[in-house]
Amino acid sequence: MKKNYVKILGRMMTFKVVLLSAVAIIAVSCNKEDLEVTGELKGTESSVAEVNELFAGLDLQEGATLKRDRRAPAPGSESIAEVAIGAGFDELVGALMYVDDELDAGLVNLFLNGKDQYTVFAPTDEAFEGLYEFLEIDGISDLPAELVLDVLLYHVTDGRRAANSVVPPVRNRTITTLMGKTFSVNSGGEIFDIFGQTATIAIPDISASNGIIHVIDTVILPLEQ
Repeated sequence: MKKNYVKILGRMMTFKVVLLSAVAIIAVSCNKEDLEVTGELKGTESSVAEVNELFAGLDLQEGATLKRDRRAPAPGSESIAEVAIGAGFDELVGALMYVDDELDAGLVNLFLNGKDQYTVFAPTDEAFEGLYEFLEIDGISDLPAELVLDVLLYHVTDGRRAANSVVPPVRNRTITTLMGKTFSVNSGGEIFDIFGQTATIAIPDISASNGIIHVIDTVILPLEQ
């Protein structure tokens, strides 16, 4: 596993040109909303309690029993960013803020105030820590911001997609991300990125006002072999 991640890091360090299409997606999205961050970025007590309750009973094999016939949850009262920040997705939020600071990408604003709907496959803090350990780095800021942006966009797709439209009944389903790259999901809720790494949807269908969050147990990566 370490060998795979080291190979990925080598490709990251040599692939230094920012993908113009990825940056264009962010620019267009941000221009639509002309977003501004105001006040403290905190989820409400209700959103934090709901997600913390889900985490308390988290079984990383839960993805194998996802119900594909369940109805999509109604929109929540908090945005994706509010839920993520309030529920303690510290590493994911830190990565968003890192690319905002370095590239003026506007991702925090997009997920905080944006009206468009998105589906986010959100790695846990433990998933990020595992990535750092395999890459032998201290944190996300040790990687080039342009490549972190690619990875973040690879975890997001357009639209409000509940588990019933992500997890297929039989054959693998292909998900096209904001980066323009794809990954596949099998009937057990396992995600296969285009590098061959595997992640599991550990907690599905956390509803936000501007989308849905599916918690995953591994950072998926967009670089081809």
